[in-house]
Amino acid sequence: MSEFRIHHDVNELLSLLRVHGGEGAEVYIDLLQKNRTPYVTTTVSAHSAKVKIAEFSRTPEDFLKKYDELKSKNTRHLDSLVYLLSKLTEDKETLQYLQQNAKERAELAANAATSGSTNFSIPSSTSKISLQELEELRKQLGSVTANSSVPQPLELTRKILRDKQNKKNSGQPIPVFPCWVYERPALIGDFLIGTSLSTDTTVPIGTLPLASQESMIVEDLLYVLIGVDGRYITAQPLVGRQNRAFSVDPNLDLSIKELVTRILPVAASYSAVTRFIEEKSSFEYGQVNHALAAAMRTLIKEYMILITQLEHLQRQGLLSLQKLWFYIQPTMRTLEILASLATSVDKGECMGGSTLSLLHDKTFNYTGDSQAQELCLYLTKAASVPYFEILEKWIYRGIINDPYSEFMVEEHELQKEKIQEDYNDKYWDQRYTVVQQQIPSFLQKMADKILSTGKYLNVVRECGRDVTCPVAKEVIYTLKERAYVEQIEKAYNYASKVLLDFLMEEKELVAHLSRSIKHYFLMDQGDFFVHFMDLTEEELKKPVDDIITTRLEALLELALRMSTANTDPFKDDLKIDLMPHDLITQLAVLCASEGVRNILCKVSLPLSSLSLHSLVCQSDQGLIWMGFSFLSRKALTRYQMLFRHMFYCKHVERQLCNVWISNKTAKQFSLHSAKWY
Repeated sequence: MSEFRIHHDVNELLSLLRVHGGEGAEVYIDLLQKNRTPYVTTTVSAHSAKVKIAEFSRTPEDFLKKYDELKSKNTRHLDSLVYLLSKLTEDKETLQYLQQNAKERAELAANAATSGSTNFSIPSSTSKISLQELEELRKQLGSVTANSSVPQPLELTRKILRDKQNKKNSGQPIPVFPCWVYERPALIGDFLIGTSLSTDTTVPIGTLPLASQESMIVEDLLYVLIGVDGRYITAQPLVGRQNRAFSVDPNLDLSIKELVTRILPVAASYSAVTRFIEEKSSFEYGQVNHALAAAMRTLIKEYMILITQLEHLQRQGLLSLQKLWFYIQPTMRTLEILASLATSVDKGECMGGSTLSLLHDKTFNYTGDSQAQELCLYLTKAASVPYFEILEKWIYRGIINDPYSEFMVEEHELQKEKIQEDYNDKYWDQRYTVVQQQIPSFLQKMADKILSTGKYLNVVRECGRDVTCPVAKEVIYTLKERAYVEQIEKAYNYASKVLLDFLMEEKELVAHLSRSIKHYFLMDQGDFFVHFMDLTEEELKKPVDDIITTRLEALLELALRMSTANTDPFKDDLKIDLMPHDLITQLAVLCASEGVRNILCKVSLPLSSLSLHSLVCQSDQGLIWMGFSFLSRKALTRYQMLFRHMFYCKHVERQLCNVWISNKTAKQFSLHSAKWY
């Protein structure tokens, strides 16, 4: 953990606990830094910690239920948090403080709830509601609806995602499936509840001999395993996100019923996977989920081939219930893993990078189970293909093509024209930002380099140069991070070199810094300023409104030609600018917030032209938009302020010299005249 992260986390924790006064955050930060281990702990065993907290908790069932829920959502750093909480249970002093703090927070929350409670007053039928009252009532009803725990229907979820994506990609709406795809449930492949497709009369199974019961149940199971209700085995309606349940005819022989209950979890897993495939195949859920659903569909096709072969055996009278149980066992484990992944993605509402994080963590969790790990690796590779395509365009060309907001880097539309006007604009810090929840866990360490690589290429590309990384290769997901980490490192090194060469050679950054900045802003060219102040002395004594800017520009050019600055290739980029406020006000404007800055800029005071004089280099203005710290608008403004201060000091120096010369002249007079002087 970096020092900055420790500072941030400690201050945030103190803020959440509402700790004021005392020893302050610095004491805790120093303590943490002294006890920080030189190595990184990657995994923490949470089993013993979980047991300890459950024993300590007043409601262990609720804690374990919440833990399992968060684990199913693939919540990051969950085990580390549980381990920390288990250590806190051993510290009585900390526990006492936390209990007191929780009590105070509960009292504050209760007081806030009491004061902030809203009573709905329904007007009588004879009174009319004003527009303001109607708007207030609409907001209150909207907040109640938003806080409702009722799960949203899939159609509403798709609409919300579609509107969000269309808002981001204005002018290029995402494609959608036609309505009839969702209006025909028979196309899904899952059970149709409340619809009887069979017209055959059902014979009570309890009246049949054991062999006939087994034959009828085998036929039913073959239907149930592909999402179709049988005569004696039917699917129950789904409740929320629960797994599919089945009802079996109670008159079935107990020995057969026992074996049927072992096979039915395969049908429940198939139902969950089929629903996931149909839901995530929609464009609204993004390319990663779509690719994952396509990979699962391929595996389901192999499962359907197996069921078809078993149906062929059943028609020939060669398939018994025991044989069905034997043939279905290898597929049972596969469908169980697929259903577990589908449920986790659904519960976590994962998209893009968060889906890949879940798949990656699941793959590593199955270490020791080669079959399960190989299956998860296949799914992760398939799902990562569209994500890595976006990544390749970003690190190799500096382009983001992410219509479904799945990538770790998000682009914001900003106007470059405002950079030369806004003192505190951070163009490149704000245009591209990292979305933490979309960073795959296996790329977490490389997130900063990935962001910087695309930024560097984007700078060069927006300057009119087309750049493509010569070492570009396809990035493929593997369990060994070294493969794609090396590719990212190569792209980062290339982007850094291209940008550095562009700034140093083509844009002549060093020349601008040493000549434009050093020579003029820091007054390195002394003779130039002596000539300039000699030429403009009378002009700068005038009030601001009487000064002719073009005359000052002409005198500036004359001073440049008469001094050693005449050999400077960047001298033509220099111009004079009369600022609208004095140096102190400019300093306040630079440090103030936006609202205060707007007020200060409008303040008008009687000022002399000398206090408003400043230099501007047009060549540097052309480089401002790159937004780096040494060429940003804010940095150049600081140089201008230094120049204004030194220029005024130079003026004071000249005045002192004139006074000294006058005094020397006064000494030549007689004593009587000198007294008058």
